[in-house]
Amino acid sequence: MKIEDLNGLTRERFVKALGWIFEGAPWVAERALAHGPFASLEGLHAAMVAEVQHASREEKLALLRAHPDLGVRARMSDASMKEQSGAGLDRLTPEELAEFQGMNAAYSEEFGFPFLFALKGSTKEDILRSLSERLGGTPEEEFHTALEQVFRIARFRLEG
Repeated sequence: MKIEDLNGLTRERFVKALGWIFEGAPWVAERALAHGPFASLEGLHAAMVAEVQHASREEKLALLRAHPDLGVRARMSDASMKEQSGAGLDRLTPEELAEFQGMNAAYSEEFGFPFLFALKGSTKEDILRSLSERLGGTPEEEFHTALEQVFRIARFRLEG
């Protein structure tokens, strides 16, 4: 959908069209609408990011927790399935699946939310390497890094 078309939508249709961009958080699109009309997708993305940055820590944490674990064959949004498939995570061997499950569990236990990584252009090896490296981060560093990854994911989703 073009930015001109998005700018002409009612609140309800705007949220319906963009509420999925930030996984499990249609409130981001709803709040960002107040910053329109938007001159570009970059402007829309910036408004959405600003709304997340101004949200409460609890809202941010809920946003992070709405994302599925990477590589785990579980129920997830269509967007997440497409993104994981594009990185080859839908074709993991049993050994690779076990490795992802173990590392995801360790990460979630350490930080209280799933490992988040903008998958576009990455391989399963890139993802595992990053997961391994980020397990050594502090909780505050990882909270910030995970939000940055969510912003990248949202940008990729807006670009289609």
